[in-house]
Formats: sequence, C-alpha cells, structure tokens
Amino acid sequence: MKLSFVVTLLIATGISMYGQAMPRMNTVDPTSGKKGDVVAVMGENLDKDNVAKVFLTDGKNDTPVEVTEQTATTIKFKIPAAKAGRLALMILTTGKEPKYIEQPVKLTIEE
Repeated sequence: MKLSFVVTLLIATGISMYGQAMPRMNTVDPTSGKKGDVVAVMGENLDKDNVAKVFLTDGKNDTPVEVTEQTATTIKFKIPAAKAGRLALMILTTGKEPKYIEQPVKLTIEE
C-alpha cells in the first residue's frame, strides 16, 4: 500500500513540476505525399495548448508546415515545398520554456 502511494506521489510531483503534458506523435497518414497534400498525424497532447508549431526536418533544415486542423489527438497539415525524401516531424512546444522535439514519425515527400 505504501509503495503505490509513493509511486502515485512521484508521478503527480513530476507532472506538476513539468506543468504541461508532453506531446507525442505516434502515426502519420498517409506516410507519403506531394506538396499541397494534407497529412494527418495522430498522437496525444497535440492541441494548441501544447504544440505551438510543426516542422518537417532532415536534421539540418527545418521547414514549417501549415496546420489546417489541430485537436488533442490529431494535427492535419499541408505538405510544404520541401526537398524530396524521408523527413522527420518536429514540434515546438508551448509554455515558458518552449522546446523543439523531434518526433518518432517520418513522412516521405515525393517529387
């Protein structure tokens, strides 16, 4: 009983110290597309309170995308003019100390 209380207390403390839910992208649909196509990314904590901007990145160049719809579980965006290839998605979090976080999902840009 004491152990479960301690674990619960530690989790609550960690959440309150961070003060914000951590956004995470899990899947992208479709997994490839061309400039102008609309792509949906699913995950958790993706609403405007947690995610300020979304980018496509090759690790050197970050290209902002135009978000067309944003909820807690889905972000839809138009594929921008970007170099063809397999790019990672990256977000800029909101809050007092915004952070760029590369996500574990990739999108293939076709020519």
